[in-house]
Formats: sequence, structure tokens, C-alpha cells
Amino acid sequence: MNHPEAVPASIPDVQGSEDTRRVAIDRVGIKDIRHPVVVRDRAGREQHTVANFNMYVGLPHNFKGTHMSRFVEVLNDGDYEISVPEFKRMVHEMTRVLTAEQGRIEMTFPYFVEKAAPVSGVRSLLDYLVTFIGEVNKEIESVTVKVEVPVTTLCPCSKKISNYGAHNQRSHVTVEVKVNGFVWIEELIDIVESVASCELYGLLKRPDEKYVTERAYDNPRFVEDMVREVALRLNADDRILSYTVESENFESIHNHSAYALVHRDKARDEGEA
Repeated sequence: MNHPEAVPASIPDVQGSEDTRRVAIDRVGIKDIRHPVVVRDRAGREQHTVANFNMYVGLPHNFKGTHMSRFVEVLNDGDYEISVPEFKRMVHEMTRVLTAEQGRIEMTFPYFVEKAAPVSGVRSLLDYLVTFIGEVNKEIESVTVKVEVPVTTLCPCSKKISNYGAHNQRSHVTVEVKVNGFVWIEELIDIVESVASCELYGLLKRPDEKYVTERAYDNPRFVEDMVREVALRLNADDRILSYTVESENFESIHNHSAYALVHRDKARDEGEA
């Protein structure tokens, strides 16, 4: 009869052994692990969703490796309702468990907003891709919120030169902000949708389709218009420390995209003024 091998009384900790190459590693950890999370929306409801996590710590030059299983332990030990304060707590907990001075977590998840069609009022859900990025470096912390907002844009040039009609396209506007205070995800979505040719809806009836087509025609936007208009609104919000705004139009008459980006670090700009 075969017997399983006995478990050694002491198992060597290879990761914790010394490394003599004197090369520190900026980020080491795990990528693309899915885990359920709870997100509270502006209406006060809880959204149960699934997020993809990337989790890293900095590794000093004198350690051979990090303990990969401990990243998973952090996810499974915490009952996280995701908000900016809770997300900060998760990053701090990870660095504590991994005995690290530097840590970074990237969490990406679909976020749903219930919208009413503009004429019929029929309600449906529209999904947005959201990413939280949290970092700790020797107790200095930061949280970045990134939201990808799909919208409709109609070309001003096409409208100007055509006797009738104008080409339009679906566009993705990505807003990435570093915050000092509480900002709802919906607030960033509202900013983008308010400056687009027209916002998108999950469900439209014929009167709604007529409305969105005509609204887009009345509000033509280049990619340059999109990033500038969003930037103006973020400039006026003191909760926003820095931002990057990108707009990509998936052109309907070309086999390429149109693209524009604006970045601003308010603290740096004010310091240089």
C-alpha cells in the first residue's frame, strides 16, 4: 500500500531568500485575476459586478521574490464595497501583507447606469468601463478614476460642406482623473455626455431615434471639440487634481480613427504660475 509523502516540518521560503544581483524590481505581482465586488451608485443602489485586478508591489534588491499567494489572500479576506476610501484601504492592506513600501492595484469593471429614452421614456441599462488605480509609496497615497464613455459625434466639416446629411460615428471618450475628494462615477459620465453630439441609450423607440439623429445633427463635434469641452469642465472642479482626456472617433467613412488627448496636472501648473 502506497502512503503519501510526509509534509516536511519546515518548508523553505525560497521567495524570501537573499538575492545578490542588487537589482530592485519596480512592480511584481499578479495580473488579470477576476473577483466579485460591490459598487454603490449615485442612486444609492448596490451593483454586484465582477472586476479584473492587477496587483503589484515594489521588491527590494535583496529579496529573491514576492509571495504571490498573498495577493489572492487580500482579495479573498476583504469584503470590499468599492469606493475611493475602501479602495485606498485595499491598497494599504496589500502593502502591509506583502511587507512592502510601494503598492499598486488596478481594478477594471463594467458599471451600469439606468437611462430613460429621450422621448418615449422607456428605461434600459447602458454599460461603461471603469478603472480604479490606487497607489501607495511610503505612505503617500493616490487614487485615479478612469471612465470610458461611449457617445455619438457628428462631423462639423461634413455638415458644413454637404447639401444634406452629415457623417457621424460612435466615439469613446476616456476621462482619467486624480481626485482630492469624493467624485461619483456618474459625474464624469455626465460631463462627457453633456458635450457630445448626442449620448447613447440601450433602448430606443422610433420617436427616440428621430430625436437622437436630429440632436446629433444640431451639435456637431470634432475630437478636438470633445477633449477641449471636457477639459474646461474639469478645470473648474477643485476636486480634480490632474486629468487626462482622450477622444477616439471610429470613423464611418474612413478605415482609421480620429484621436485627440489633453493632459493637465493642476498642482504643477499652479506651482509654476
